[in-house]
Amino acid sequence: MPDPAFSSNIGDRERPPVALIAGPTASGKSAVALRLAKTHGGIVINADASQVYFDLAVLTARPSPDEIAQAPHRLFGHIDGAQAYSAAAWAGEAHNEIARAHAQGLLPILVGGTGLYLDTLLHGIAPIPDIDPAIRAAVRALPVAEAYAALAQEDAISATRLNAGDTARVARALEVMRSTGHPLHHWQTRRTGGLLGQMPIRAAVIMLPREELAQRADRRLDQMLAGGAIGEVAALLARDLPADRPILRALGVREISAALADRLSLTEARAAILSGTTAYQKRQITWARNRQRAWTKLAPHEIATLDDLPILSVQ
Repeated sequence: MPDPAFSSNIGDRERPPVALIAGPTASGKSAVALRLAKTHGGIVINADASQVYFDLAVLTARPSPDEIAQAPHRLFGHIDGAQAYSAAAWAGEAHNEIARAHAQGLLPILVGGTGLYLDTLLHGIAPIPDIDPAIRAAVRALPVAEAYAALAQEDAISATRLNAGDTARVARALEVMRSTGHPLHHWQTRRTGGLLGQMPIRAAVIMLPREELAQRADRRLDQMLAGGAIGEVAALLARDLPADRPILRALGVREISAALADRLSLTEARAAILSGTTAYQKRQITWARNRQRAWTKLAPHEIATLDDLPILSVQ
């Protein structure tokens, strides 16, 4: 049954709240979200870019059937890997799921570690015009080093904000600059449709010591490899998807693919996945640190009810 505190009445002076649990991979944020959902009669809404894909339940550590049976879950595994899904598409779906939960008098609980998804939902979507297909094709054909060098010349601000090896984001910034005549940050300052300021958002970043995060990632990786992740990647590769599909960039796909092709041993693939996971955790921690003033950092055991989550300030 839903908690009466979340029932929406026309005369309410304040709109119903949203809970938001962010944090690095393997930090235990999914368990926190499930605990809140069971306590308050909530709906868990995915905010992880890899967990949206149907094809990779094990490799992306999607909630298990037992966990899904304990509380409603939304936007998990609902996208076919052949689709070129985006943060904007996810934000639109998340808005709808939040509205649907509120209409049912339930607490929407967003959980995930994809900063781009969360930023898009909270701050809105930049109204970037459609990219010229010819420009997109030319930019995407460039090696990432050449694309980054060009970006540094044409849009130095974006270049300083991006990792020089981030193929997708470097290409995106360069194609926006060349197609629209304006840098990416020009469009980002014109965002519309953000959730922040529209309703109370109770949020926290789940944080653990880095050594503990690494240990948890190590244990979870063994469970994934033993639990079917290799078979998932083999089935995905058999579909022969276009090389630009986002699902192929999910952590572990490239490394397991190399093992299946005998370019790496399974031991080497495991080490590479673990190294990539640690690097990803560092990027997620950096995302959290860049929002130090707005986001409260809490350990998993510090969150038992909605009252333990501070209201996210509008900045």
